[in-house]
Amino acid sequence: MEPIIDHITITVKDLKIAEPFYDKLLPILGFSLDHKYKGTVVEHEYDVVEYCHPLLLFAIISPRKIFRDEPIHRRKPGALHHLAFKAKSRDEIDKLYLEIKEIGANIVDKPTFYPQHGESYYALFFKDLEGIKYEIVYEEGRVI
Repeated sequence: MEPIIDHITITVKDLKIAEPFYDKLLPILGFSLDHKYKGTVVEHEYDVVEYCHPLLLFAIISPRKIFRDEPIHRRKPGALHHLAFKAKSRDEIDKLYLEIKEIGANIVDKPTFYPQHGESYYALFFKDLEGIKYEIVYEEGRVI
């Protein structure tokens, strides 16, 4: 087996807040809104918005009612710490930074080198409107 991710599903606090943000973010990351689908899974108590790309399905879902008031925190057991997308170059990250900043993302760290992760590790860190953390990274010479 190859360790290739098929899909990622992230629970957000409020789909009404999250969906417009992801409608702006995901096209920047290569997704087309022509392949966006919405639905409800009654037996599991959630609404879902799926953004489909040939390489990855990315979905956001509503929380269960009993968890709606809990704060999002990436250091809780079982929580997503952050999700990193791979860029083709440092220049691409610099361009994406401007676009992501423009849509209202919370920029945690502007594009820069992070030598603690590797000599040529260059990344941008940001959060969505509810505090879910993302990264866009490029590392020269990294084996693909």
